[in-house]
Amino acid sequence: MKVAIVHDWLIGMGGAEKVILELHKLFPSAPIYTSVVNKDKLDFAFSEMDIRTTFIQRLPFSKKKYNRYLPFFPLAFEALDLREFDVIISSTASIGAKGVLRNSSSVHICYCHTPPRYAWDFYHEYLASVGKVKRIIIPFLMHYLRQYDQLSSNRVDYFIANSNMVKERIKKIYNRESQVIYPPVDIDRFKLSDKDEGFYLVISRLVPYKRIDLAIEACNALKRKLVIIGDGEEINKLKKLAGPTIEFLGYQSDMVVERYLNICKALIFPGYEDFGITPVEAQACGKPVIAYGKGGVLDTIIPNVTGILFEEQTIDALIMAIERFEQSDFYVNKIREHAELFSNLNFHLKFAEFLKRINLLNITSE
Repeated sequence: MKVAIVHDWLIGMGGAEKVILELHKLFPSAPIYTSVVNKDKLDFAFSEMDIRTTFIQRLPFSKKKYNRYLPFFPLAFEALDLREFDVIISSTASIGAKGVLRNSSSVHICYCHTPPRYAWDFYHEYLASVGKVKRIIIPFLMHYLRQYDQLSSNRVDYFIANSNMVKERIKKIYNRESQVIYPPVDIDRFKLSDKDEGFYLVISRLVPYKRIDLAIEACNALKRKLVIIGDGEEINKLKKLAGPTIEFLGYQSDMVVERYLNICKALIFPGYEDFGITPVEAQACGKPVIAYGKGGVLDTIIPNVTGILFEEQTIDALIMAIERFEQSDFYVNKIREHAELFSNLNFHLKFAEFLKRINLLNITSE
């Protein structure tokens, strides 16, 4: 059987791109189809893959402004010729990839990171953040994209969700059932550590929905040291909020991130994510996580065993969670043991089990 992998875009390394790496290990001969690629921003392993792009790749500034071409994504992905493939595996959190056209005899498996949040859950927040002209145009555009998103979901034979929260959203938005397979996390590259140099840690892109402001304000109030690794559009705003116990390190390499994870007191994760790989990476180091108790963390954190969850996305709730954490005991070996559930190996095993269930197990050797 011939397999093709389809992904929204490949313009940087995030959790979705790590899923593509592991899928390609399962299907090493499979080409990867995507809207646009920027190999300079990807792991070296992508340089040796057969990556095939849509016409979006040839449009001006597509590597940086790819999201401006979103209205063309349905047309771009439908133009891909996948007739030669028996199995198509799409990986998506946007609109387009799951809408590829194929032979009626082929099988389409969609690994859904989330139905596109900008079109559904976060639509009104997004609309409120744009200017007057865009606010007139966007409702018509998003209405069209939502219709296409639902239509294209009917072209998928099997859905896989990356968390139980996403499973619920797939059911609600597409009225489709799905199986949960957690995304792969490279647990083995993290060392177990019981070192504690007395600071809390945030590792995140600095964008509004990550709610890094909550971590800053809580640590300001408690006079706790907080180290923030990451960059983004909110950096200047967040620096103005920060008191003397807050330190910004900007973007850092994986090696530096691992070192800070090894010596922090705990990771603070105040945003809402459909899965969230960073909390799992922290637990791989034996570090507890203090997180907002919605979304993917309900799958990845065991309350009072591997971390503390707070129920309201407010400064006071986070302050109380930090105080509760400081009065609790956590055990690094138990935390690491839980993180192993999300390893690359476990992803491979669960995916193989899924293929066996739908009678496609032998495609992994093709």
